[in-house]
Amino acid sequence: MALQEFLEQRVEGEKGEGDGGGVELVAEDWRLSQFWYDERTARELAAEVSRLASGLDGAAVACVACPTLYAYLKKSSPDVPAQLLEYDERFGQYGGDFTFYDYNQPEELPPAMKHAYRIVVADPPYLSKECLEKVAKTVSFLAPPEGSFLLLLTGEVQTDHALELLNVRPCGFKPQHSNKLGNVFRLFTNYDPADRLGGWDCSDGTHI
Repeated sequence: MALQEFLEQRVEGEKGEGDGGGVELVAEDWRLSQFWYDERTARELAAEVSRLASGLDGAAVACVACPTLYAYLKKSSPDVPAQLLEYDERFGQYGGDFTFYDYNQPEELPPAMKHAYRIVVADPPYLSKECLEKVAKTVSFLAPPEGSFLLLLTGEVQTDHALELLNVRPCGFKPQHSNKLGNVFRLFTNYDPADRLGGWDCSDGTHI
């Protein structure tokens, strides 16, 4: 199936709702800890990434283990160059936009990808410090040392580790998944989104 045809498909349950802007992904494989974002979350994230890219003259985006974002971004902003790094080789249907990624080998990536992405969005597959530590190494590989934008999606339980490893802080916007999960998920950024994404969340009394 051609990539454009794939991206233009609608989620069956969303047909006729609003502008029907959903996309269809392969089925979640829970054995790979796959949980797709709901449409609202995917749209919000894609809009933010597109906005960042437009301000950086079309900077390339790395989507680390977040295929839902990749699909919505390519549908809403097809001119934004984006690369999906994923373990699940079913996403090889994206052709040159797909790179096989195993977080256990965080820097085993093509040399051309080193420091090539001003925008990196990462969604570690597991809620453990060990997994986040390895994904942080991947982020450091992909993003240039200065002037990059990082969005991290992970469980709220990782807040302290996220700040320690990646210097990111939680936003007011809380990601949701199509299949409701027991853990509270948060969006963290290394930049202040101001009035977008609910801004940085200071509800815990943290001074930012």
